[in-house]
Amino acid sequence: MQVSVETTGNIDRKMTVTVPAERVGNEVEKRLQKLAKRVRIDGFRPGKVPMNVVRQRYAQATRQEVIGDVIESSLRDALSQEKLRMAGLPQVDVQTFGHNEPLAYVATFQVYPEFELADVSNLNIKRPVSSVTDADIDKMVETIRKQQKEWQDVARTAQNGDLVRLNFVGTLDGVPFEGGSAENFAVELGAGRMLPDFEAALLGMSAGEEKVADVKFPDDYQAENLKGKTAQFKLNVISVQEGVLPEVNEAFIERFGLESKTVETFRAEIKKNMEREMTNAIKAQVKQQVMDGLAALHLFDVPNALTSEEAKQVRQEFMQNMGQQMPDANLPDELFKPQAERRVKLGLIVGQLIRENNIQRDAKRVDELLESLSLTYEDPAALIEYYRTNQQAMQTIEAAAMEELIVDWVMSKAQITDEERPFEQVIGRAQGNIDTTDAQAA
Repeated sequence: MQVSVETTGNIDRKMTVTVPAERVGNEVEKRLQKLAKRVRIDGFRPGKVPMNVVRQRYAQATRQEVIGDVIESSLRDALSQEKLRMAGLPQVDVQTFGHNEPLAYVATFQVYPEFELADVSNLNIKRPVSSVTDADIDKMVETIRKQQKEWQDVARTAQNGDLVRLNFVGTLDGVPFEGGSAENFAVELGAGRMLPDFEAALLGMSAGEEKVADVKFPDDYQAENLKGKTAQFKLNVISVQEGVLPEVNEAFIERFGLESKTVETFRAEIKKNMEREMTNAIKAQVKQQVMDGLAALHLFDVPNALTSEEAKQVRQEFMQNMGQQMPDANLPDELFKPQAERRVKLGLIVGQLIRENNIQRDAKRVDELLESLSLTYEDPAALIEYYRTNQQAMQTIEAAAMEELIVDWVMSKAQITDEERPFEQVIGRAQGNIDTTDAQAA
């Protein structure tokens, strides 16, 4: 077998392979001989069909089958011979394959990039340092109270913060339009969930009052027939309610299932949860910087086939996260290519980092992560049991533990600067900008 390789790009290869005619011919003959022993043809007993009849009927199909198998096996041998790691499937162009002549074909493909791990000692990582203060706990208590507030009818006119229940009918040029009507509909004034003109029209109205209001739809409104239009809404207010915040007492604390119902215990539990959230947020921000740094330090081409496959995975995750909000979305995989390319690149970097530094799975780290995750659930023991008995679920914990080991390794060599930040800033940044799924493919 003759093999020649041409480098057509950083990771692009063009391989020409020539296989001796005997290899194809012998394999065709061998398969026809086996076929003759079991083929059934009218007029002949099984196993007694003359070879010339077998060849006449089956030689062409058998030869095509053999050529496909020989291309697959010879390409595998050629890649091994040339020490090439092919990424994805090749494009194969058969040059010659006639009887009594060599099988020649050209395979074009991409290979996994070869690169050296960069020196991370000059990587600058800003590590947030924070604490949960009494003022932070006070704010969280108020947030919880607002989440638990009860709505009570009031006899006054509606104002910001109130909950208005109403019936309404919307029309364009006197004609009702789809989605423009509702009964017993609740609007929390000031929440910004309705169009500004709609909320503004409800301010100052009271229970039993009716009126017609003009409501302007924005030019970029999702419904094509309503973009930039002004509709008329007939509003009929049923009730106006104000939110009443509960007192932080034993009855209130009992809602959260705490054994001790004192305010001190309640605040201590809140602080513990906030500290856990803060720790996770800091981990996420540090990890983001580490992954950004690794990606920036390594410049190499990413195989298209790997990116395409990862883009499908990213797209699937996006659709699952959106749930029912985008049931009929037909988004192209190309839209997710940048994130997919980043994931593949980081996967290759992290994989090489693990191999070259012999970073091993840490069972203790896995247990700690699982324990930490279980604390956020009502029945921690049941969650741990679920993961322990579900291999696929357990792999996500093991991957997260390995990511932490990678971050620790980089942090042990990088330049670290601790930055004092308020709790709310740490949590806000974590919620807004952190992607914690970059290197899980590793």
